[in-house]
Amino acid sequence: MSLRPWIFLKDKTNREIMSWLGGGAAVIAAGVWAVFVFFHHDGKKSDASTAPAVTQSGTGIASGGNTVINAPVSIGVDEKRVGQQVVDAQKPLADTLEKLAAQVARDKGVEIAPLRAILIKLGEAGVADDNIAKRLDAKADELVKLREEIARLRQGPAELASFAQRAQTLIDEADFDGARATLTAAREAARKLRERSSHYEADFLGQEAKLDHLQLAYRNAAAKFAEAAGLVAAVDRQKQWEFVLGQANELYSQGDEFADNAALADSVALYGIALSLAPRSERTHDWAATQNDLGNALKVLGERESGTARLEEAIAAFRKALEERTRERAPLEWAETKNDVGGALLRLGERESGTARLAEAVAAYRDALTEYTRDRRPLQWAMIQNNLGLALATIGEHESGTERLKSAVIAYREVLKEFTRDRRPLQWAMTQTNLGAVLRVLGERQGSTAHLEQAVAAYHEALKEYTRERVPLRWALIQNNLGVALLALGRTESGAGHLEEALVALREALKEFTRARAPPDWAMTQHNLGNVLAELGERESGTARLEEAVAAYGNALKERPRERLPLAWARSTGNQGVALMLLAERRSDTEMARTAFAQIEAAFTTIRDGGHAPQASYYVTQLPKARALVAKLEKP
Repeated sequence: MSLRPWIFLKDKTNREIMSWLGGGAAVIAAGVWAVFVFFHHDGKKSDASTAPAVTQSGTGIASGGNTVINAPVSIGVDEKRVGQQVVDAQKPLADTLEKLAAQVARDKGVEIAPLRAILIKLGEAGVADDNIAKRLDAKADELVKLREEIARLRQGPAELASFAQRAQTLIDEADFDGARATLTAAREAARKLRERSSHYEADFLGQEAKLDHLQLAYRNAAAKFAEAAGLVAAVDRQKQWEFVLGQANELYSQGDEFADNAALADSVALYGIALSLAPRSERTHDWAATQNDLGNALKVLGERESGTARLEEAIAAFRKALEERTRERAPLEWAETKNDVGGALLRLGERESGTARLAEAVAAYRDALTEYTRDRRPLQWAMIQNNLGLALATIGEHESGTERLKSAVIAYREVLKEFTRDRRPLQWAMTQTNLGAVLRVLGERQGSTAHLEQAVAAYHEALKEYTRERVPLRWALIQNNLGVALLALGRTESGAGHLEEALVALREALKEFTRARAPPDWAMTQHNLGNVLAELGERESGTARLEEAVAAYGNALKERPRERLPLAWARSTGNQGVALMLLAERRSDTEMARTAFAQIEAAFTTIRDGGHAPQASYYVTQLPKARALVAKLEKP
C-alpha cells in the first residue's frame, strides 16, 4: 500500500496552488483540508444539512462551509479548474488515504477528521510509507484513551466540565491546536480553583501532553508532565509518580528516536525520582516497572558511550525489577525484563574479551522465549528470536567454527517469516541488518563470495526502511556494516570497485557517528575506514592511502583504551602496526618498522591471552614479516 499524498503538499508550488483554492488567504493547513474534503466527497458538493452556513453582511467575502461573495472580486485563478486538476491528479492516492482513515475510524470508533490530521503530521515527520498503517492504528488507540480520560474530566467541577466537552469536540474535528488552546484555557480556570481542583488542572496538562505526543513533540509533552507533577506533589504522591514517569518516558522517546543523548540522560535522572515516589515496600508493581524503564534508558545511553558503566547499571536495574517481576507472579512481565536484560548483556559482551556475558544473554533470551512462544505471540517471539540470533552470531565471531553462525542465519530467516516488510517494516529492516552481519562473517570464514554478496544485498534492503532522516544512528550503523561487507568482497577481487564503494559507505556513516554523539560507534567506523584505506594502500604504489589508514586507526584508539577495551585496542593497534610496516618498507624507515613490529606483537599477545585464538591468527602471519623488515633495514 502506498500512502504518499502529502508529498504533493510538501512542494512549495503545490502549496501555493492549495492556498489559492482557499481564496488567496488560506494557510497551507487549510489547503490540506480542502484536498481531503475533495477526496472524501468524491468531488461532489457537500450535504447542505451537515455543512455549516456562513453569512456575510456588506461588501466582501464570508468564508466557511459555504462561501458567499457579495461584491465583485478578482481571484486571479480559475478555482474550479485548478481544484479539479488537483483532484484528478491526486484521486488514486487520496482514495488510499481515505480508505485507510475510514477503516481505522470504524475499527476504533473514533472520528475520521483527527485521523486525517495525524496522517498529514506523520507524513511531514518522514515516517516510512509502509509503517503508516501501524502508526495510525496506534494513534487511534491513543485517541480512544484520550477521549476516555477527557470524559472523566467532564465529571469534575461544573466550571471545568464544558472545557473538556469542547476539547473533545475539537479533537473529533481534527482541530488539535484549538483543542490544545481549550485545554490551556481550562488549565487557567483550574488555577483559580487550586485548593480544591489541582488534580483537574494537572489532568488537563496531561491531556495536552498526550496531544503533543501524538504529534511527536516529546519535549513539549515532557514539560507539561513536569508541570502536572508539580501541581499534585503536595496532595497526591501516586499521581505525582504517574506524571514524573510520563515526563521521563517522553524524554526517553526523544532520546531514542532522535539520537538526543541529553534527553536520555535527563530521563535517567527522572526515573530515579520516580523510584523514590513508588517505594518498593508500598507499591512493588510500580517500583519494578520503573526499574525496568530505568534499565532501558541506561542501556540505550550506554550503547552510545565508550565506557561500560551505564550498561552495568542497566543490568543492575533489570535484575532489581526481576526480584518483583517473577515468573510465578507476572510471567509476561518477567519475560519482557528477561529480554531487556539480555540486550544489555549482549552490548556489554560485545565490548569484553571473553564470552561469559554473551552466554548470559543467550540464557536470558531463551528464558523469555518460554513465555513468548511463536504460537501464542508470534511477533514478540520474532523480536526475541532475532535478539537470540544476534547473541549467537556474536559468540560465533569469537569462535573458529561456523556452527553458531549458521544457526544464527537460520534463526534470522525464520524471524523474517513473521517480520515481513508489509506488516513490520522497521523490524524487518532490523532483521535484515543482523542477517547481513552474520552472512558477512560466514563469507569471510569460508571465503564465500556468495555469502558476502548476500550480506551486501541484505544491507541494501535494510536501508529502504532505515533512512537517515527517520533513524539517523541506525542508518549510520547499516552504512558502516555495508562498508565492512564491501571490504570483504573487495579483498576477493583484483579490482578496487568494491573497495571504493566501501570508502563511500564508511564516510557516510561518519556523518552521523560523530565522536561527540556516539564515541564507540565513531571509533568502530574509524577502525573500519582504516582497514579499507590500508587495503587500497597496499595495492597502490604511493603512500597517501597508508598514511590515511594510520591516522584512522589513531582516531579509533582515542576511544579504545587498552585498560577498558583490551580486545578492541589490540585490533586497532595491530592493524595500525601492519599499515606502518607497509609504510616503513616504502620509506626505508627503520624506526617506523620497529614501532610496527612492537604494535603487532602487542596485539597478538593481548588477543591470544584473552582466549581469542582465531582472531590472533592474522597477527601470527604478520609478525614474521615485520621482524624480517626490521632485520633488513638494520643491515649496514
